[in-house]
Amino acid sequence: MAPVPFGVYVHIPFCAARCDYCDFATWTDRAHLIDEYVDACVADLTRRRDDGSPNATSVFFGGGTPSLLRADQLVRILDAITRADGAEVTVECNPDSVDAAKLGAYRHAGVNRLSFGVQSMSPHVLLALGRTHDPANVARAVELARDAGFERVNVDLIYGTPGETADDWRATLAGAIALGVQHVSAYALTIEPATPLGRRVASGAAAPDDDVQADRYLVAEEMLTAAGFEWYEVSNWARPGEECRHNLLYWGEGEYLAIGCAAHGHTDGRRWWNVRTPERYIAAIAGGTSAEAGAERLEPDAWAEEACALALRTRSGAPVAEEAATVVEELAAAGFVRRSGDRVVLTAQGRLLASDVTARLLLAGAVGTR
Repeated sequence: MAPVPFGVYVHIPFCAARCDYCDFATWTDRAHLIDEYVDACVADLTRRRDDGSPNATSVFFGGGTPSLLRADQLVRILDAITRADGAEVTVECNPDSVDAAKLGAYRHAGVNRLSFGVQSMSPHVLLALGRTHDPANVARAVELARDAGFERVNVDLIYGTPGETADDWRATLAGAIALGVQHVSAYALTIEPATPLGRRVASGAAAPDDDVQADRYLVAEEMLTAAGFEWYEVSNWARPGEECRHNLLYWGEGEYLAIGCAAHGHTDGRRWWNVRTPERYIAAIAGGTSAEAGAERLEPDAWAEEACALALRTRSGAPVAEEAATVVEELAAAGFVRRSGDRVVLTAQGRLLASDVTARLLLAGAVGTR
């Protein structure tokens, strides 16, 4: 019998440089904490294991820049995670911070999936985003991954940056496809007020245009589908069978453990999140106390609505109650959804308005039995 899916998310909050659009819990001035932070993650995992935490079917190192750690540091954390046979283990990487030795050590330790932050293949777009890598390093990094034995490689892209042309975006997609990767994530640029990009926009610089971003999304759908990828979540496309199992766990409201500062977990029907800074996380674990900063437990109705909303973002769609039949018909006639058996699935046009379509369905009493 296959094990029940259970994930472990490890947050690595260190970066060499902060991208202009980034509002994540990451720091560029705290590399001196890395050794203590790794120790804290290992201690946290050891306690969780001793308390009976299930074997992980998926592990995801996110950040920040996990590949900024030395290979032996990341491997120490991974070795502290009890994993089921065949577990998916993903590490997010910056193309500039990997080499053959590091990737070889990852593969030897059981990492079997890499996710490279690429964002764009156009130098002027990368400059606008505050990214530091050279597009040429992306091909180099993917080649090194292949040489190390990685068969599953993902690239993350961002579209809709002010100054990005339609040709820039098509070239980025074509470049990603030419790399021979198995998975592409593409996200619309969002402006966070507390970031350098957010401050520039607040001072009058150009902001992303919603209509342009919608066009970019449809181009991604067109080009990736033509290249043999299939969408399986609003922002994610994969070759058949190459979907990210860890992310599917999130969208299916599965259970996962949170390790590291600012990480979020979901266990025993309870959502919880850790203290935001690495210093506080290190201090809590070293002091033998919980690193949790807060928690919540959704009421059944709220949980059902959220589960419906998340399911609608995926290729599987969501079951919809008969009470919403009229609204479903209206949305289908408008080209936003289609029926798939007893489920409703968003079309490409519907994915552009996923939040609005979901709101209409929920208002109509659309929550069905999963």
